[in-house]
Amino acid sequence: MPGPWTRSPSPLGDLILTASDAALTAVYFPSSRHGPPPVGQPDGSNAVLDRARRQLDEYFAGARTAFDLPLEPAGSAFERRVWDALRAIPYGATVSYSEVARRLGDVRVTRAVGAANGKNPIPIIVPCHRVVGSRGELTGYGGGLDRKRWLLEHEGALLSLGK
Repeated sequence: MPGPWTRSPSPLGDLILTASDAALTAVYFPSSRHGPPPVGQPDGSNAVLDRARRQLDEYFAGARTAFDLPLEPAGSAFERRVWDALRAIPYGATVSYSEVARRLGDVRVTRAVGAANGKNPIPIIVPCHRVVGSRGELTGYGGGLDRKRWLLEHEGALLSLGK
């Protein structure tokens, strides 16, 4: 995996962050569906990784509700459009997959939105955990439903679902 990487302790386990010189490229949970994270010792840090670690620490401490980081997620043009739409979902809110599709201009792409959501390489920062089923139910999450529930509870979003 090119570029520097580092570990970032969190209440969800150690996250592994990867970056280019200019932007964050991925966040991996301790067990990830998105392929293997880097192995061995972290190969250093850079300004992007340092900034991402600091902002994640603030988020988990309850002192940050939005991230301000340069991002370079690897994906198709459609996937990147979905991930941009996810970044517009406010802290503490949830939307359905069909609502994301509607915001993209075509409710017929709901399944494709779900697939793109599942491929999000930068979870938490690109808040795919804020997307729920049409009746507000928690649905799949690359980090596991227990982590999705924890993130939504941390943000107070489960209260808005009445759960």
